[in-house]
Amino acid sequence: MRRPESRVNRRTRAWIGPVVIGLACTLSWSSPAGADTSRAGLGEALDTVLADPLMKGGAASVVVADADSGAALYRHRPDDRLMPASNTKLFTSAAAMGLLGPDYTFRTDVLTDGSRHGRVLRGDLYLRGTGDPTLLAADYERLAAHLADSGIERVTGRLIADDTRFDAQRVGRSWAADDESSYYAAQISPLTLAPDTDYDAGSVIVEVAPGAAAGDTPKVTLTPKTGYVRIDNRATTTAAGGGSTLSVERQHGSNTITVSGALPAGAQTAKEWVSVWEPTGYAASVFADALDRHGVRVAGATRLGRATPPDARSLASHRSMPLKRLLIPFMKLSNNIHAEVLTKTIGYETAGRGTWSAGLAALSDWLKQRGVDVGSVRQVDGSGLSRMDNIAAGRITELLLSVRGEPWYADWYASLPVACAPDRFVGGTLRTRMCGTPAAGNARGKTGSLTGASALSGYVTDADGRELVYSVVLNNFLAPSVKSLEDAIVVTLARSGADRTPVVRPRAARTTVPADLECSWTKGLKPRRC
Repeated sequence: MRRPESRVNRRTRAWIGPVVIGLACTLSWSSPAGADTSRAGLGEALDTVLADPLMKGGAASVVVADADSGAALYRHRPDDRLMPASNTKLFTSAAAMGLLGPDYTFRTDVLTDGSRHGRVLRGDLYLRGTGDPTLLAADYERLAAHLADSGIERVTGRLIADDTRFDAQRVGRSWAADDESSYYAAQISPLTLAPDTDYDAGSVIVEVAPGAAAGDTPKVTLTPKTGYVRIDNRATTTAAGGGSTLSVERQHGSNTITVSGALPAGAQTAKEWVSVWEPTGYAASVFADALDRHGVRVAGATRLGRATPPDARSLASHRSMPLKRLLIPFMKLSNNIHAEVLTKTIGYETAGRGTWSAGLAALSDWLKQRGVDVGSVRQVDGSGLSRMDNIAAGRITELLLSVRGEPWYADWYASLPVACAPDRFVGGTLRTRMCGTPAAGNARGKTGSLTGASALSGYVTDADGRELVYSVVLNNFLAPSVKSLEDAIVVTLARSGADRTPVVRPRAARTTVPADLECSWTKGLKPRRC
């Protein structure tokens, strides 16, 4: 989803502080939307919203349907293909549930083809991943502890990291090159780890604390603690009360993270999530450190990318949470890496190839079987981060209607963000939007944001208790954000009924900060509002 969904200068993104308050979420509704109480048909009301100056010169594809009958209630250019941004995840997540199953899990194994002689393992040790994006440093610690507890103290061979479940293509098609160090565009590997329980696999958290006085060097710490990345600390502490110019960037093609600029004395510790170069090596390094801490010495060097022999036996293993639980951080926080891992996993499980092309082919076939006109869809990744993705609101609506009859629908529906639900793992990217309106706690939907592209699609109940399906895809606007327009459409639907449809008008933004990143991608902002 994002190029990055408009981009806030990464050099200042994590340090702006309370003024920014969550980018895309700055357009959220904090009080009931202003409404024209005159009677109007639904079509007239929605036409009025779309005629707002925010969309002057832009393109819109909007569809509303009755959830039970599937009857279209409103159609505005329903077949116009636009960039859907993270609404692409609706296709990916539903296909994953359908093709992999809600109880699907990823397994990470430690294996050997060597022989045991007392406390010595003669042979190589293999760390084999299958795609789990939720592995934490603590999980690798437990795997190492299991080996130590079994009595192994020395391995005569090498530690070999087996990432052969997927191909070697690490980044998606047409992803922006200047997103390389951003955690939401991290490299895809079947063997990786996440720094915390947001499960942003393939990234580290860099924390920068100011020194005690001006001129002191700020203190930099990493989560997890690892020597896989190197910190080049060029930053300085400036006088209290000043502004921050702190920058945290990973250098192209390397694992050197440069911290530069100034941080005022007394300022809060700044945090930035940064992708690593080659996540397979990252996972192997963290596991090797864990082995060392538990007294298991590996004589040989670590080697990446070699397949585990078929006759190797398992020494320790870890299973991920089931897919139906993984959907919560995936969809609520709009996690790009989860989407891409699932796409390649679909390819592996259906065609024996862990590639984007195999996964997308299976995904497309599954959608077609459920009545989605895939002949008019272009999907090149699982997350929507690519600007080559083209999907019309009509196709998204077809999906939203078709999945209601699936046995796993309740789990999938529960993964969608909920308007104005404050908990991050309930409200997700909608948690500060449409508050004080009939859509609050009612509307569920998947958000999407890229520079010049925004989308919101999901379900909402109207004033008469009728469930509606909606899809709003907006492109080519020059306004910093059109989230308020999306909100106006959904609030209009929530207010609508058989006797009248109040015309809800978009609210003005509360800040002038461009709102082009998914709320949950604005890591490190204080306070976190989205």
